[in-house]
Amino acid sequence: MKYDPTCKKCSRLERFLRDTKDKYPQYFCKPVPSFGDKDPFLLIVGLAPGMHGANQTGRPFTGDHAGIILYETLFKYGFSNKKDSTPNDNLQLVNCRITNAVKCLPPENKPNTDEVNNCNVFLTNEVNELRAGSVVLALGLIAHKAILKSQGLIESHFKFSHGNRHILPNGLILYDSYHCSRYNTQTKRLTQSMFYNIFSSIKKEKEQ
Repeated sequence: MKYDPTCKKCSRLERFLRDTKDKYPQYFCKPVPSFGDKDPFLLIVGLAPGMHGANQTGRPFTGDHAGIILYETLFKYGFSNKKDSTPNDNLQLVNCRITNAVKCLPPENKPNTDEVNNCNVFLTNEVNELRAGSVVLALGLIAHKAILKSQGLIESHFKFSHGNRHILPNGLILYDSYHCSRYNTQTKRLTQSMFYNIFSSIKKEKEQ
């Protein structure tokens, strides 16, 4: 199933989006579509839109701390034409697309299992459109699990750990990274060099 801006599968998320729209009338407050190249080598999968990030702007990782880090890194490694992302700019991703495991803003940025499962049909479509040899980057454990679910794979066979590289049965390459959230970067769970190393490895995959 392709992106549906009117999706209302998750009643809790629908209510939360309505309440948020009442509080912030100028915000996007809908399922956030993926962004980037339509035929990417790299598909980046985050968790969900942030309250004052993608939920505000309508573009993944745009308007919040995690996006600053991600887009700077994409530019550094040749996956974008600009180092930052702002609404109505001319940013273009190159061989790269960004999406989320859950397309709607969840309360406290914590989707529940049913919500992740409901949204998995959209991620399945995005992953299935990739060509063999393409890379999928999971930003965090929930994204990792959602990617595996989209392919009907068993979690215990593909364990999450920062820097892990998995070859999936369909020929895709799955990389794992801690999410580039404010908490992870401020606590040094994810350092700049750790994040750069992931993208350096991915760039080498592309050059092979």
